Amino acid sequence: MITAYVYEDRHLTISELNILDTIPPGTIWLDLYKSDDEERIWLSGFSVEEVPDEEDINEIEASARFYQNKDGLHINSLFPQRAGQDVRGVNVSFNLREKFLLTIREEEVGLIRLLRNYLRLGRIEVATPQALFLELFNLKVDYLSDLIEDVYTVLENVSEEVFKNEELDDVFKLITRQEDSNGKIRLSLLDTQRSLRYMQRYYRGQLSDNDLKDLREMLSDIESLMPHSQFIFDKLNFLLDAAMGFSGLQQNKIIKIFSVAAVIFLPPMVIASGYGMNFDNMPELHWSFGYPMAIIMMFASGAGTYFFFKRKGWL
Repeated sequence: MITAYVYEDRHLTISELNILDTIPPGTIWLDLYKSDDEERIWLSGFSVEEVPDEEDINEIEASARFYQNKDGLHINSLFPQRAGQDVRGVNVSFNLREKFLLTIREEEVGLIRLLRNYLRLGRIEVATPQALFLELFNLKVDYLSDLIEDVYTVLENVSEEVFKNEELDDVFKLITRQEDSNGKIRLSLLDTQRSLRYMQRYYRGQLSDNDLKDLREMLSDIESLMPHSQFIFDKLNFLLDAAMGFSGLQQNKIIKIFSVAAVIFLPPMVIASGYGMNFDNMPELHWSFGYPMAIIMMFASGAGTYFFFKRKGWL
């Protein structure tokens, strides 16, 4: 699907294009979503170099994610995406050309949808593709900040559950999920930092003073968010250690009960096994009170062992 965003006289027009159309004059943003082979061939007619495909977009090497060619500046950036309670990353290819911004993506991205709504409602005014690119990354940094706050909130509840909940399976799952989410957030922060620094280093001449100011502010925001992300990692490790320690204490209590029970019943078992040998020269075997006496001795020995442990403070 090809979507063109034409911005003229502070008025935004959004139109769907097909392979028979040309890029409308005044287009500031051209968005390709799940493009097929015909649409990629159509785009290659407006490109000097080869159009990146899905495999190129998902490359992790820096040389494949940040480069310049005759078509302009290319940046492949990782965008955070909520998937239920989890956070996942979606790669988006940006090609910043002289007249418009080209985005190529294979999945829906909430921040791009948000930017589109802001443009439609007039909440954002952008006159250049560079300003549009920076505005999207500004939304990305703000969203990453919100995600970090969400993780903080969840961890506050986890801190209470660790010492309240006797069943820690759900707590372990929650800690693991938050660790994975925080890892995706930190990876997206680092990727955004690299993208903006690359743009600052190699695209400075094409940026206005306001754009450069916004870029520096975003880099400053990312620098301030990095320690928060590291703090979350430290807190997650602490909560994981605390949960494992609390789980170990619970298991030790159970083992202690079994150990004490075995020791308490050991003297009665000795008495019962002694009177179960049935030798003829055991006088108690023919005594009318022998059986009651053996029962009393077994109960007395078990009770004596229990009170002895209790007095010593071992129970």
